[in-house]
Order: sequence, then structure tokens, then C-alpha cells
Amino acid sequence: MVRLQVLTTNDWALWREARLAALTEAPHAFKSRVGDWHRGGEERWRARLETPGAYNVLASLDGRTVGMASGLPGGDDVYELRSVWVGPGARGLGVSDQLIEAVGTWARRSGARALRLAVIPGNSAAVSLYLRNGFVLTEERGDVLSDGVTREQVMVKTFR
Repeated sequence: MVRLQVLTTNDWALWREARLAALTEAPHAFKSRVGDWHRGGEERWRARLETPGAYNVLASLDGRTVGMASGLPGGDDVYELRSVWVGPGARGLGVSDQLIEAVGTWARRSGARALRLAVIPGNSAAVSLYLRNGFVLTEERGDVLSDGVTREQVMVKTFR
């Protein structure tokens, strides 16, 4: 059975473990690189969890962390879904759906009218996951990636 745990700043070591696992296992899926996160100590990891209004959740299965996701408040009542990852051993078990639903529930309860995310182009598995969870591709151009040319794909799920 999958267990979801909402993190506090005191859970920074759990967050670090999951984030580094995600960046190591799926570097193609994130704008950040594992090398970017190895710098800094406890303060940097705590700071990530202290973002005002943020919601950070881990998924565990049989006592081991298998996934993560974050939600951040945004302008115009459009919140952001970030850092979604599920480890290879837990894929296909609905963990990602549970993480996305948890962030969506948090966002709706917090007053969001929509949830926005950005996907690295070519990550068709992620796009399929988000489409299955009610997101749609938009014409909005996301951030420029490290190549200086390619931009993230933006997807949105509207609540009202």
C-alpha cells in the first residue's frame, strides 16, 4: 500500500534523498541537474521546504521512498505542480496519480483555480500521465532550457 507523507522543514533529509534519487535516475525529466543540488548543506534543503505556502509530499511503499511531488502557490490563483517523480520499481502502480491528486487537492483547498506544470519536450510518458490526470497542453511557452533554444511544454488543469 502506498503511503503519502506531507513534509515539513524537519524532513529535509527525506526530501534530499528523494530529490537526488529523482535527478540521478531521470535526468532527462528535469531542468535541474543532480550536480546543482549537491552544493550546499542542510540549510539549502531546508530552504527548499520553507518556500512560503509550498506543499511537498513523498510516497512510500513498504517503508521505502518511491516518489515525490511539490505544489507551489502562484499568481492569479494558478498554482504550480513541480518535481513529480516515481522510481522505476513503483511505476505502473498508480503512485504518480496519487501524488498528482494530493497536490491537486491541496491546490483546490488553497483557492487555486488551476494547476500548471512544465514538461521537458520529448518526455511523452510524462505528457501522457498529465493528460490522463486532466491536464491539457497549452500554447504558452515555458522556460528556455540549457541549450538556449528549446522551451518547456506547459500544461494546465482547470478546477472551476
